[in-house]
Amino acid sequence: MNVALIIIFGFLVLSLYLGIRAKKGKDMNLEQWTVGGRGFGALFVFLLMAGEIYTTFTFLGGSGWAYGKGGPAFYIIAYGCLALIMSYWLLPLIWKYAKEHNLMSQSDFFVSKYKSPYLGVLVSLVGVLALIPYLVLQLKGLGLIVSTASYGSISSTLAIWIGAISVTAYVMISGIHGSAWTAVIKDIMILVVVVILGMYLPFHYYGGIQPMFEAVDAAKPGFLTLPEQGMSVSWFISTVLLTALGFYMWPQNFGAVYSAKNERVFRKNAIVMPLYSLILLFVLFVGFTAVLQVSGLKGPAVDESLLRLSIQTFDPWFVGVIGAAGLLTAIVPGSMILMTAATLMAKNVYQVFVPSASDRRISNLAKVLVPILAVVSVYFTLQGGNTIVTLLLMGYSLVTQLFPSLLLSLMKNNFVTKEGAFAGITSGVLTVAYITVTETTIGTLFPALPPAVKDLNVGIVALFVNITVMTVTSLVSRRTSKVKEEQPAA
Repeated sequence: MNVALIIIFGFLVLSLYLGIRAKKGKDMNLEQWTVGGRGFGALFVFLLMAGEIYTTFTFLGGSGWAYGKGGPAFYIIAYGCLALIMSYWLLPLIWKYAKEHNLMSQSDFFVSKYKSPYLGVLVSLVGVLALIPYLVLQLKGLGLIVSTASYGSISSTLAIWIGAISVTAYVMISGIHGSAWTAVIKDIMILVVVVILGMYLPFHYYGGIQPMFEAVDAAKPGFLTLPEQGMSVSWFISTVLLTALGFYMWPQNFGAVYSAKNERVFRKNAIVMPLYSLILLFVLFVGFTAVLQVSGLKGPAVDESLLRLSIQTFDPWFVGVIGAAGLLTAIVPGSMILMTAATLMAKNVYQVFVPSASDRRISNLAKVLVPILAVVSVYFTLQGGNTIVTLLLMGYSLVTQLFPSLLLSLMKNNFVTKEGAFAGITSGVLTVAYITVTETTIGTLFPALPPAVKDLNVGIVALFVNITVMTVTSLVSRRTSKVKEEQPAA
């Protein structure tokens, strides 16, 4: 057993220990399991939400995009900062309403606001549909990280099973408490590793960050800028906007909001988290460094750029530390995804159709669903192929369809009805499904439009359809309801 593998498994055991120990002294009812008894302070809420910033997608995908795409990769930093700034006003309103109405999931919010349990079922299904491929992404990244960082001592398949079993165990035992404590170790690790890699590698290979960019630009002119067509300026702006709106629409992020002790937590975090997200720059620096140092990576293999460069640069013990940090970037968000998906299915789908189910029964069902969802995700990770890739691309666009009806529900005079919200979300989701499966773009839909318009993220179309259908349906349903009220009783 090599030293890298020992270090990776050491941190896996540590995360498992912290996750299980987090249960100590707590009655794991549904509220404690899902939202931590609403007692988390600024640090834990910060770490849980930072889990969405630093996942295996960011760890591998961020550097991979810098390696394979160049300038367009900077959108990853832009949308996160914008979303985190928005949270200063958005999240306190959500937390306050959830606290007053004792809500425990994202779907609960829609059910309470629109007085429609069936809208909650729709929101739950949209959330789970987006979460499963997102969990598959974490598991695939975990397998790649452990297999590569262990120099092939552990196969990707075995690493995926070990990670899934470990996450399942402590999620079932301690819920969000386990995720919070593991997030402490994960964020310390990722902060140290990413900064070291992002600073050391450009200086090691090029003598500095500026010389690195100069070398890449000289070798590949225009690679570091946005192209005139395709991933152009209009693509960049529209993609940043859509992903920023969808950032807190992921059910696990939305649910983490409920765990805060008070609303001041979000305002404190909104000041710090945009700066914290800028650490992603160091991930991009690694990818840009690899452009001229690691050759031949194409397609999905570009995600290996960070690991390939690290292996050819560092001793095995430090590669093990990098692998351990990558492992934790999968475990923390993976645990939140599993717990959130299980809660949605138990509380907001099953209980709607079996209203007599007790809170204890719902809590037990949610915990039983955790290993089931984990096995399903592992299956798709190993067998999913292109279908899962397609679903993954749909993920952000799917959850963003929840934003319009959520935002308007926070207004004092919300004109949107439950029928309007249901119709808007449904039409948006179906539009996303169609344009993703058929690989439709605005250019193929409207070929006569100027390039700047054709390059817009096609999710804009789905959001426009959503808002239009939501508005029209709400106005019609309000008018119909008013007419019925005015009719004399028979």
